[in-house]
Amino acid sequence: MQTTHRIIFKNSNNMAEIDEESINLVVTSPPYPMIALWDDLFCNLNPEIGNALKAHNGLLSFELMHQQLDPVWNEVQRILKPGGMVCINIGDATRTLNGNFALYPNHSRIITSMLNIGFTALPAILWHKQTNAPNKFMGSGMLPPSAYVTLEHEYILIFRKGPKRRFENDDAKINRRQSALFWEERNSWFSDLWTDVKGVSQNLSDNISRNRSAAFPFEIPFRLINMFSVKKDMVADPFAGIGTTLYAAMAACRNSVSYELDKELAKPIFSGTDRIVSYANARINKRISDHIIFIKGCAPKGHWKYSNIHYRFPVVARQEKELLLNKLTVALKADKNTLKATYSENPDNLSDISRFAW
Repeated sequence: MQTTHRIIFKNSNNMAEIDEESINLVVTSPPYPMIALWDDLFCNLNPEIGNALKAHNGLLSFELMHQQLDPVWNEVQRILKPGGMVCINIGDATRTLNGNFALYPNHSRIITSMLNIGFTALPAILWHKQTNAPNKFMGSGMLPPSAYVTLEHEYILIFRKGPKRRFENDDAKINRRQSALFWEERNSWFSDLWTDVKGVSQNLSDNISRNRSAAFPFEIPFRLINMFSVKKDMVADPFAGIGTTLYAAMAACRNSVSYELDKELAKPIFSGTDRIVSYANARINKRISDHIIFIKGCAPKGHWKYSNIHYRFPVVARQEKELLLNKLTVALKADKNTLKATYSENPDNLSDISRFAW
């Protein structure tokens, strides 16, 4: 089995390289309007944003920044297949302009934009970002009434295009069953509050590049891709950054196409090629070992009702019986902007499960 991963270095407000209704899932984290890190990018796209910031007009700046994102969401609507899903990691912003401290609700502005172009909003995930900041107080500290609540979460907004996806033929149904989640993963990942994902970066690129791109941790796109697509699907990311979604798609046995405006990020993006095989397989093996630890802790009365046909270990639900995790064997640069990945289809090579005794 092989997958292909392509990076296109241009503004994603026009994704003409992608055919209409050819993408199964979009997973992305755009630049956050009204976060100072992204001011230069937005001002370069529209100089009126810089003028609004200089005039301390926060609401106008906020709206003009989102107007740079709106065409991307229109393109997402065009390229997504009916039944396709969109996951957008976004944080709200707080900012003081001319002495006036205010919240700029990025998540609600994006929801409005997506609803206006026909998407269905689904329950979102709150990602609680653990922080070690020595002083988290904003405003007047311990003195009311001008102290401010500290923002320690981001949103993962989830949308669907049209009705639910259907799997019509036998091959599609088999692939869907092999792409299943473990029962305990389903319970944890589909919670609307994630407290177990730390806001630290993956070991796939250098710290300078991660800080510059404000990349989200590998675990977020990895979960979302496994939750909302099946193996061999096509995943798109309009804001690639250092390529976290690309490598998460590769680890999950999906194809991908990503856009990135900053061509200087090409080197850090492709630097992950040397490490993704071991990194992905460690995450796959962790899924298996976590499941075995979970099963051992359950100790049901009598025998387990179901067993996975590939790994021969117990599973809770019938839908887990055909679950198969494909180990990444090779990741190579096929051309200037394309990676290809090859996978094992032999479950015996995925993890040394023989060390676990029932």
